[in-house]
Amino acid sequence: MALRITLNAADGHTLQGWHADAGAAAIGGIVILQAIYGLTPHLGDVCDLYASGGISAIAPALYDRFGRDIFFGYDKAGRDAGMAQRETLAQPTVLADVAAALDRLRVSGPVAVQGFCTGGTWAWIAAAELDLDAAVIYYGSDVYENRTLQPRCPTILHYGDQDPIVPFERVEEIASGHKDHPMHIYPGAGHAFFNPEQAPYDKAAADLAHSRTLEFLRAKFG
Repeated sequence: MALRITLNAADGHTLQGWHADAGAAAIGGIVILQAIYGLTPHLGDVCDLYASGGISAIAPALYDRFGRDIFFGYDKAGRDAGMAQRETLAQPTVLADVAAALDRLRVSGPVAVQGFCTGGTWAWIAAAELDLDAAVIYYGSDVYENRTLQPRCPTILHYGDQDPIVPFERVEEIASGHKDHPMHIYPGAGHAFFNPEQAPYDKAAADLAHSRTLEFLRAKFG
């Protein structure tokens, strides 16, 4: 079961995170990056899901630079607050916090990042900026705006074709510009289809996406 830990960034900042350890059987580690809602309990569940598949996982609290335990509900008020809070994030400090989590995981072997929504965008940026073995993008909300970036590691992307945040034409354009990185499209799935706590959850799409991700990571981790 995922536990709360403290991480230390290179600039002296300390932040919290969820951590699920796959133990001696771990084949690598993955850093899970939050959507606009912050470090919700769901991210602890995602860490557990990876650990059960042999990959140790940490989800860092990217809002900790502005206050501890900042997370929001999935209602309109929570979405509005989360959208405002995400504007406080800056690339240098986000990458420093991601690097702190990666450093903690490197004892497990190869390392990857994965992100949901806004976190998917940060995972895309991290893939272009940090030393990684793989990256996983779940419906990155602003990947299109950052589509000229080139990941330096193998990267897999997951989008629903009914995502109102990232219209399908934009998903197709992202795919066309990055043909070396697999893009999987889930018919009928909307934004946040992976999260069982948030509509419009799509269990079939979530399960398929996770199985594809595990297959991808196991191949890249060797």
